[in-house]
Amino acid sequence: GAVEMSRRSPFASWLCAMLHCFGSYILADLLLGEAPLGYFSNNSSVILATAVWYLIFFCPMNLFYKCVSFLPVKLIFVAMKEVVRVRKIAAGVHHAHHLYHHGWFVMMATGWVKGSGVALMSNFEQLLRGVWMPETNEILHMSFPTKASLYGTVLFTLQQTHWLPISEANLIFFFTMFMIVCKV
Repeated sequence: GAVEMSRRSPFASWLCAMLHCFGSYILADLLLGEAPLGYFSNNSSVILATAVWYLIFFCPMNLFYKCVSFLPVKLIFVAMKEVVRVRKIAAGVHHAHHLYHHGWFVMMATGWVKGSGVALMSNFEQLLRGVWMPETNEILHMSFPTKASLYGTVLFTLQQTHWLPISEANLIFFFTMFMIVCKV
C-alpha cells in the first residue's frame, strides 16, 4: 500500500502523513474550540514533516527508510517518540486546565487526544486512503499507546488539580521512563 499510494496520489499520501504528524493537535484544538489548522502555521514543523515524507517515499533505493529502520536507530526514534508523547499529554492537560480550571473531563479528553490523536484519527485517515475498515476502531480496540496515554492523562490531571502530590517535572520523568521501558 503506502508506496503505491504515494506514486498514484501523492497529495493524498502527503495529507495522510500530515494527519499522522499533526492529528493530535488538530483533535485537541477541535475539543478546545480553537482553530484546528492553527498548528500548520508553524512552517518549520510542516517543512520538516514534508521532508521526512518525501525522503521515506522518494529517496533512491529506499536508503532513508533503510537507515531509520536499522534497529539501533529505530530504538532511538521509538524512545524519542515516547518522550514527545508524554510531553504532549502534559501540555494538553495543562492547556485544558488553563481554559477550564475545574473541568476534569476536558483535561483528560484533551490530554488523551494529544497523546494518542494519531490512533484516534486512524479511521478518518483510512477514509482519505480509500480503505475504510470500521472494525479497526481505536476506541473499541485500544492499543498499548492509547491505553497508556489514557492512564497518563489521568495521572497528569490529578497532578494538575493538586490531588497527586508530585511535581510536574518528576511525573513527566517517571511516566516517560515507564513508556520507554514498555515500548523498547
